[in-house]
Amino acid sequence: MDEQKNILAKLKEAITWPEMRMVWAILGLLLIAFAVGYRSFSPIILFIEGILFLALFFLTFFSVFQAAYSGRQGGVEQNELKGIFQSLDDGLIAYDKNFRVLFFNPAAEKLFMMDAKIVAGHQFQPQDVEKQAWRLLAQVMFTSLAPVVINRSESGKYPQVTDLSFTEPTLELRVSTAPIADGKGGVVGFMKIVRNRTRETALIKSKSEFLTVASHQLRSPVTDINWALESLGTDLGLSETSKTILEQATAASRELLKIIEDLLSVSKIEEGRFGYVFETEDIISFLNGILVQVAPLARRDGVKVYFDKPKDALPSVLIDPQKLSLAVNNLIVNAVRYNIENGEVVVKVEKRQDQPFLVISVKDTGIGITQDSIRNLFKKFYRADNALKTNPEGSGLGLYIAKNIIQAHGGKIWVESEPGRGTVFSFTLPTDPNLVPKHEASVEE
Repeated sequence: MDEQKNILAKLKEAITWPEMRMVWAILGLLLIAFAVGYRSFSPIILFIEGILFLALFFLTFFSVFQAAYSGRQGGVEQNELKGIFQSLDDGLIAYDKNFRVLFFNPAAEKLFMMDAKIVAGHQFQPQDVEKQAWRLLAQVMFTSLAPVVINRSESGKYPQVTDLSFTEPTLELRVSTAPIADGKGGVVGFMKIVRNRTRETALIKSKSEFLTVASHQLRSPVTDINWALESLGTDLGLSETSKTILEQATAASRELLKIIEDLLSVSKIEEGRFGYVFETEDIISFLNGILVQVAPLARRDGVKVYFDKPKDALPSVLIDPQKLSLAVNNLIVNAVRYNIENGEVVVKVEKRQDQPFLVISVKDTGIGITQDSIRNLFKKFYRADNALKTNPEGSGLGLYIAKNIIQAHGGKIWVESEPGRGTVFSFTLPTDPNLVPKHEASVEE
């Protein structure tokens, strides 16, 4: 009953719509035609004619009604959408394929200090950066013209996310660009969402600077303590108890120094000033050197380490040996530390089929990692529950550092594991130097 009332109410309202005028005009013509036929045709023909006229009228009525109703609903939705865009805290710019601005919301007006009435309809060109009033907005429209540009997304994939830095005025903007589809698989324009990250970036930088200063201040005294403890260890007159205490203190001092070094590394990585120095290296020689360093730890823990070398020669890679050794060393040391008694670690390198990448993997027979932990494994300070039980010490920074170092080399890292069945960490390194990022970028977790 309520549904019927609702339909009748809509029909009653529709009668007054301007879009329905054509229906009433057609009804008038049909009535005139019927009146003319009334005098000329027999009752049977008039009956058939009446049925046809009624069918034609209702067909026209409901066709026009449906089109008008859809148009009105579309208008309501369009107004609602426009209202949402108008109330966004982020700047929103919509423009066609010729860079002619179609929409410029209030947040964009505030950010760029420009009136939407002036901007709307303006067709941007790269030359607009030469005009003082239009420069900032033109650099956002053509992001490659900005002073500092950091691409946060893969080339050719949408949305394109780009961080832009400006000094006059001081601004940190994140620009997300996405196409506007026409509903038929084509593109009619683009939309940019511009977020002002100046305050957020300043807070991150302040935190990072504090971390750097604090770590530097801690490193000097801890280094002195470490040196003093190692010097005491050469005293032959120490009792066995004193030697044990001294060894524990030295180990704790070294662990603290490593945490400080990790904190400094994280700070530099996140600020984009880790200072990569790339050179061409033979990957086999590089990995051999790291395995020699890890050998004493493996012997102490009773873990066998194997190097599975390929039969065929491998292409050279462009790497920073010092930085990449931090990442690889961390993976192999973890494989040893979280292994079982008499366990094994296999380091393997191979060329990816038909792709310009090498794949390096570190496989162990250790405690394994749960799927829940894998999702968080490369986050700062994260440590899996079973890892905490096996080895309570540790900062949870090693894998975070390793991931960022590998990404800075143009590679990717991933992990496969099951609890109690071991773990395989794998990462790629490009053999094509053009795939190695040319510039170091700041990093966000």
